[in-house]
Formats: sequence, C-alpha cells, structure tokens
Amino acid sequence: MGENYIDLYELQTRLKNGVESVFPGKVWLKAEISAVKARPAGHCYLELSQSSETGILAKAQAVIWSSKFRFLAPFFKSVTGSDLAEGMNVLVQVSVNFSQLYGLTLVIDDIDPSFTIGEKEQLRRQTIERLEKEGLMDLQKELAMPVLPYRLAVISAPDAAGYRDFTRHLSGNEYGFVFCPELYPAVMQGSSAPSSIISALESISASGVRYDLVLIMRGGGARLDLACYDDYGLAAAIARFPVPVFTAVGHDQDHHVCDMVAYGYLKTPTAMADELVGCYADEDARLLSFASRLKLAFLNKIHSMEARVQMLETRIRSADPRNILQRGYVLALDSSGVPLKRASDRACGDRLSLMFSDGTLECAVLKKILAERP
Repeated sequence: MGENYIDLYELQTRLKNGVESVFPGKVWLKAEISAVKARPAGHCYLELSQSSETGILAKAQAVIWSSKFRFLAPFFKSVTGSDLAEGMNVLVQVSVNFSQLYGLTLVIDDIDPSFTIGEKEQLRRQTIERLEKEGLMDLQKELAMPVLPYRLAVISAPDAAGYRDFTRHLSGNEYGFVFCPELYPAVMQGSSAPSSIISALESISASGVRYDLVLIMRGGGARLDLACYDDYGLAAAIARFPVPVFTAVGHDQDHHVCDMVAYGYLKTPTAMADELVGCYADEDARLLSFASRLKLAFLNKIHSMEARVQMLETRIRSADPRNILQRGYVLALDSSGVPLKRASDRACGDRLSLMFSDGTLECAVLKKILAERP
C-alpha cells in the first residue's frame, strides 16, 4: 500500500474537525432518553435515541457536566414534577463534541421542560380522541354498580403508602362495616405501569371470583410519573372491563384518561375508602328510616284501635241499664225477668219486679189504669 494510509489519531482528528465544523455552535435537539446515570462526581451521563415502529433509528451519548447539572436538574423537576428519566422525550440544547479518544459526545447546556410536558399533553389528547371514536369513553358507565360492594379487587403496589392508607381507613371505619379487599400487585408508575396494571386486570378476570368492584389506586406523584395513566392501552382495558372500575390516582390537580373511562374516580385512596364506607352508611340510614316508618305506622294503628275500643266502651257504658237507673228511672220486669213495655199487657194480681239502682222490689198489680188515647 506504500504510504497511502493514515493513523487512527489523524482519522479521529479529521472527523472532529468535520463534525464540529458542521455544528460550530449550540443546537436544540429533540430526542428520547433511553438511559440516564448521575455520577457521584456530579456529572450526568445519558443515552439519547430516536425510534420508529421498526426500531431504533439513531443513538448518541450525552453528558451534562456537574456545573450545569446542579442547576438544570432542579429546574426541570420544578416545572415537570419529575427527575430526568428513561422514556422521556426531551428538547435539549447541545454542543457537538468529538474527541479523538472518546468519540462523539453531545454536551447538554440547557433543557426545555415545557416541551416534555407538551409532548405528553399532545399524546393525551390523541388518546382521548381515539377512545371517543371507538366508543370506549362511556362504556364503563353502562355497568350496574352493586348497592353494597363487598368483594373488592385492588390493584396497587403492596408497599405503597396510598394502599396502606386505604386498607387502614377501610378496616377502621367508625361503623364497623366489613369489606373483603384482595390485592393484585402491580407497578403503579413509569413506562412499565400500563402493561403491569393490564396484567393485573387479566389476573382478576382469570381468578373466577365475582368481584363487585375493581379499584386501581396509588398515592400522589410527580406529573410525569403519573403520565402512564394517560396510556391508550391501559385506558381501553379499563373501559372494556366487565366489572365497574374505580380509580384513585394522584392529587386534586390530576385528572387522567384512566379516570375518564373508569366507572368512577376519586382523588386519593383515602377518599376511595370513604366512598365505600359511605355506601354502607347510606344504606344503613335508609333501612333505619324504613324501620322507623314501620314502627310509626304500627304505633298509629295501635292508637287507632285503642281509640275505637274506648269509643265502644263509652257506648256500652252509656247503654248499661244500671247507668239509666242511677238517673232515677225504674226497670219493670215480669215474673220471668222480661222487661215490661206496656201496662196494657198486665192484669190485676200479676207479679212483677221493680228494679231500682239500689235494689229490687217484688210487687203485685192491684189496679190497672191505662192512659187515655188522644
């Protein structure tokens, strides 16, 4: 080959000069974080990539030096509510650096957190439009919810504070109502959460247990951590589930696509427990009210019967001959004890009895004097 060759260093130098001449200044770059690692020295090393349906199209190493990272990291989190993490789409300002020793490195000087939020919001709107087009947004609302839900399938992380709050609040309710919750563990945040929760839903279906409700819950989290609850696949699985599904994900400011397609949603797991206890308390109050109405109707019936008895007693007392005799009247009876109604029916010598209020006189008819007819 003679002298027709170059050494590696010269090759790398030519590449460095060529690459850095194409990008002499800083450039804004859109990419996905496929790996991220913060080092103890304060530097943050990332792997940026771009993918399509067929796979990864491009990949590059990037770094945020400690002098920048200690400012960019808290700034990004203050806006998005989350640390830089795998799976995020980011818009970063980079300087293209090529080292003869280390090759191509993108040095990140700045980051636009609003872009990351905007990407998620755009996907969220697309998911809602797709669910509406497929008729899945209100499918759960067509199910019938039991008046007293007892068997509860709970999808949550076993060590989640929200799940512990839920079980403690539910079992310690002031009324002493008893529920039967069963945990189906799942990853509740991040890119793996949708597939994990869908797997838990499939396990519930395969269990053979006739659950009254399915509860998907976790405590609050960073905004981007909870973006998984805007996932189309998860939302569609909830919408098509044959049992009413309730969600309790995040805090007051969060409202996810999964909340929209579910039968109902509460802000927190504790609020979910309150809702379930409230169902029983309302039914208990309804039954007590019904029992009270029955008791009142029964008492009214008794009072009505007592009033009729008192009226009859009054009529009986008023018709009692003894009461009439006490007013000065006399009851005349023949020898057989039959009351006499007319003087014309008697003859002289007949025996009769005259009954007074204080006793009876036995008498005989001495003389009969009839009243003249008009």
